[in-house]
Amino acid sequence: MPQSHGTHGRPSGSSRRAGSRRSRGDRRRGDDRRVPPPRPAPDDAPAAAGPLGGDPRDTGFAPDRPSKRRRVWRFLTHNVTITVTAICGLVAALVLVDTDVFGGEAKPPKMAAPGMSTGDMVARLTGSDMDPIAADTIAAAKKRAYEEHRREMAELKEKAKRDAAARAKLKEEQERERLAKSNPSAGQNRRYGRKMSALKGWDRCWPSLLTLWNHESGWNERAVNPSSGAYGIPQALPGSKLASSGADWRTSSPTQIAWGLGYIKARYKDPCGAWSWWQAHNWY
Repeated sequence: MPQSHGTHGRPSGSSRRAGSRRSRGDRRRGDDRRVPPPRPAPDDAPAAAGPLGGDPRDTGFAPDRPSKRRRVWRFLTHNVTITVTAICGLVAALVLVDTDVFGGEAKPPKMAAPGMSTGDMVARLTGSDMDPIAADTIAAAKKRAYEEHRREMAELKEKAKRDAAARAKLKEEQERERLAKSNPSAGQNRRYGRKMSALKGWDRCWPSLLTLWNHESGWNERAVNPSSGAYGIPQALPGSKLASSGADWRTSSPTQIAWGLGYIKARYKDPCGAWSWWQAHNWY
C-alpha cells in the first residue's frame, strides 16, 4: 500500500529515539576525552614561530627575572644599605666636625697641645677666668717691670754714645729681645689665638689681639723677657702665674692663650681695650 504524502521519508518514532540515545552517548564519550599535552620537539627540530614571530617559547610578556638596573635599584634602596650608609656618614661627620672650624687650621704641634679639641679649649677658657683684683696686681707688676726696663735701656743708650763697650752691650740686649720673640711655630700659635678669641666672642677684636701679642712675645710660647722675666705668649709676670690655667703652661700655647684672654677680660674687657691701653702706655 503506498505511503501517504505526509509520512514520506519520515523516520519512525522508535528509530528517532535510538538515534537520540546514540547522539547523547557520543557527546558523553566526547566530553570524557582529554586532549593530550603536546610533545616536546627534539633539539635539532626546527622551531616553530611563536606568537610574536620569534622563539616559540616567547609568550610576548616580560620575564619574571628582574633586569640588572632593577636589581641595582633594589640594592640601593634596601633598608640595610640605607642604614649602613647613614652610619658611615655620621662617623665621617663626627671625625671632621672639629676640623677647620675657623678657616682651615693645621693640627697643633705635639709639644703645644696634643689632641686639643674645641671642647677642650672651651673648658680651658672657662677655667681661666680671673677676678679684677688679681688682674690689677699682675698689671701693677707689669708696669713696674716696664718702667724699670725703660730706665735701664735709656741709661744704656746714653752710655753707648760715649762708650764702645756700652754700645756692644746695648746691641746684645736688643738681640736677646729679638730672639725671645722669634718662634718657628708662631703661625700655629696665632691660629690657636684666633680660634680661642672667637670662642670668647671676640672675633671682631682679633686684629687687636694679633698686634698686641706680636709686640709682647711674637706669639712665642717660650718667650722670656730678659729684664723682667715675663714669660710666654701673653708675657705673664711672673711666668708661674700661667700655672693656674694648666700644668703644661711652660710649653702649651693654648694654656698660655687661655690665661692671657682671662687676664684681658678681667682688666680690659676685650682685646680691643687691651690694645688701646698698650698704644698709650707700651704695656698692658
